[in-house]
Amino acid sequence: MAETGQKPDLYVERRAKLDALRAAGFNYPNDFRPDVTAAEILGTYRDLDAAALVERKVRVRVGGRMMTRRVMGKASFAHLDDGSGRIQIFLRRDELGEEPYSRFKSLDLGDIVGVQGMLFRTRMGELSVRVEKIDLIAKCLRPLPEKFHGLKDAELRHRRRYLDLMMNPEIREIFRKRAEILRICRALLDARGYLEVETPMMQPLAGGAAARPFVTHHNALNIPLYLRIAPELYLKRLLVGGFQRVYEINRSFRNEGTSTRHNPEFTMLEAYQAYSNCDSMMSLTEDLLRLLALDVLGAPTVHQGGVEINLGVPFRRLGLGAAVLSACPDLRPENLREVTALRGAMTARRIEPPAGDAGWGKHLLALFETLVEPGLMQPTFITDYPREVSPLARACDEDPERVDRFELFIGGREIANGFSELNDPLDQAQRFEEQARERQAGDVEAMVYDRDYVRALEYGMPAAGGVGIGIDRVVMLLTGIESIREVLLFPLLRPEPFID
Repeated sequence: MAETGQKPDLYVERRAKLDALRAAGFNYPNDFRPDVTAAEILGTYRDLDAAALVERKVRVRVGGRMMTRRVMGKASFAHLDDGSGRIQIFLRRDELGEEPYSRFKSLDLGDIVGVQGMLFRTRMGELSVRVEKIDLIAKCLRPLPEKFHGLKDAELRHRRRYLDLMMNPEIREIFRKRAEILRICRALLDARGYLEVETPMMQPLAGGAAARPFVTHHNALNIPLYLRIAPELYLKRLLVGGFQRVYEINRSFRNEGTSTRHNPEFTMLEAYQAYSNCDSMMSLTEDLLRLLALDVLGAPTVHQGGVEINLGVPFRRLGLGAAVLSACPDLRPENLREVTALRGAMTARRIEPPAGDAGWGKHLLALFETLVEPGLMQPTFITDYPREVSPLARACDEDPERVDRFELFIGGREIANGFSELNDPLDQAQRFEEQARERQAGDVEAMVYDRDYVRALEYGMPAAGGVGIGIDRVVMLLTGIESIREVLLFPLLRPEPFID
C-alpha cells in the first residue's frame, strides 16, 4: 500500500465493511446483467437534450467501478467506469429510499456496482443515470491510488498492470489499438490469399534466427526442448508441403536482456509466399504499414521522438554498403570487404569489433548498427546484406557474397526483416555447417544444423519470399510510444519481494 500513498489501516477498515456485509448476507452476487455500456450511452444519446430524454424515458442497466463520488446530504453524484468509458450517476435519498441510500454512502471508491435508472441531463448538461436501484457487485478492499497524482511510477504500473489500466484510460487505448493492428494484419493477409497457421512453440531445435533460446525439458520423452526463437523453418516446411501462402502471428522467445526495444517474449508476424522474392515482400510490408496507419490513425503520418514520420510516400531503399559509406567518409567502396579497413574505421570511432574470426560482413553490419541505424527516422529499406550474416537468405545471382535481403527501419528501429528464401538444399547445408563452426568457436547465438529442414528442402521448395514484422515495434510506432514495456500488457520484470 505504501506505493499508492495510502495508509495501511484503510485496508483494515474496508475489510471490516466486507465482514459486516457478509454477516448481513452479502455473497458477491452474480445475477446483475448490464444492458448497455457507458460508451454506448454517451454515443447514442449525446445529441438528445434534457426534454427529449424525459420524453423518451430511456431506462438503462450499467455496471462499473466507482471512480469518483460527491455526497451532498440528500443527493449524491458518482462516476462509474466500465472499461468503455465513464458515466455519471445521480442518487437522491427520497427516490432511492433511506436504507439503500445509506448503503450507497457506505461504499468506497473502487467498489464495483450495478445501477438501474433513467437517463437525464443535469443542470450542467451532463448525461447521467438517475438511479432507481443500486447493487454492490464486488468490494474493493485495497484503496485506489491517490486521485490527483494517480499511478505514475513506470515500474509499479508495469508490475500492477491491473491498477494501471484501472486508473489510466489512455493506457487501455494503447491495447485497443494493438488489438486493432492485429485484426488489420489478418484481414489484409487473408484477403491476399494467405492461410493463417500455427507452428510449435516448443521445438527440438532452436532455429530460424540467431539468438540464445530458453531451454526446458519434456519429462515423458526425456528430451530437451527449446521455446521457439522464430517459426521460420516450420513455415517454410509448409511451402514444401504445398501451401502457397502462409502466415503466423506468433509469440517467440529469446533469452536476452531487456531494454526499451527488447523483451524476451515478443510477438512477430511472419509471412511466406511461394513464387515470390525479396522485392515482393518489401511491397507487402510497405502496403501493410501504410494501411495500418490509415486505418488506425486516419492519416499516413505518425510521430516518434518528436519527429513526424510519413508512411504515405514510397519507402526509401538504400544498400547496406552505401549506408555505411555515408557515415564513414574515410572508407572507400573497395574497403567494404576489407576487414582491416573496417576494423580501422571501428577503432577510430571506438566501436567494439565483432568477436572471434569474423569476416567483413559482420564488421560492416556492426558499423551500420552503430552509426546508421539510430538515424533512420523515415521509412528506409536497407538492402544487399552480406551472406555471412544471412544464413537463410538466397545469394544474389550477380554476387554470391551478398544475399537478397532487406530490413526496414523506421524511427531509428528495425521494424521488419525479409528476404528471398534460400531453397537450394546443398547451399543451405553448407550455411548450417558454417553456423555450426561458429557455434563451436563460442558464438552462442549461431544457428544449429537442422537436418530435417535440409531434408525437407531436398524434396523441393519453390522460390519464395518471406518477411518477419515485429508487432510490438509496430504498435510502438503507431502509438508514439518509446518503450516496448508500454505496449506489452505484462512485460518481463525482475522479481521483487511481495509487498502486501
